[in-house]
Amino acid sequence: MDKIIVLIGAPGAGKGTQARLLDERRGIPQISTGDIFREMKTLDTPLAREVQEIMASGKLISDDITYKIVRERTSRDDCKATYVLDGYPRTAVQAEQLEQLAKEQGKEIQAIEVDVDSEELMKRLTGRRSCPVCGEIYNIYSMPPKVEGRCDEHPDAELVHRADDNEDSVKTRLDTYRENTAPLIDYYAKSNRLAKVDGSGDVEDIYSEIDGLL
Repeated sequence: MDKIIVLIGAPGAGKGTQARLLDERRGIPQISTGDIFREMKTLDTPLAREVQEIMASGKLISDDITYKIVRERTSRDDCKATYVLDGYPRTAVQAEQLEQLAKEQGKEIQAIEVDVDSEELMKRLTGRRSCPVCGEIYNIYSMPPKVEGRCDEHPDAELVHRADDNEDSVKTRLDTYRENTAPLIDYYAKSNRLAKVDGSGDVEDIYSEIDGLL
């Protein structure tokens, strides 16, 4: 039976990287809500216009509208078989709405949590630096550039440290994630549809573990 793979993980856990690898190597489409919202800004459809108005007003996009957006995106031809959701659902309410979608599409849901401890997440997020020219991301703790503060490919480019990648902001983001996502983890655990992988190791090892679960 085809699946909807739900990847769960805190900011910095690396779930986006793993979703991208599943897409590249196994042809399982990565459906990222972040990408969908960015696409919505440029589309001219009734739903896109509704989303654009909400964004312009500074309001939060409701669970119902987010569900409509995910439903529309996953009804396209590339999602006829198995696909992976990156960034959705984020709450227990959204998880319940996804059950309805899975039923409609004739798919089963498999949730995988990429688990990384708080200390490691703090290092990953506060240590991030990016090149303003090519977008390459470095980490001063785990993947530093050859020359401190400079991109390997563009030595003249000074690496940028995002304003919200400071300790206080990161702590707030991680606290918010835990508060919202703890019920989601319980939700899938209770129905025996949750697997957990250690996200603190090598990217290839994590991928192999996820690949094995599928």
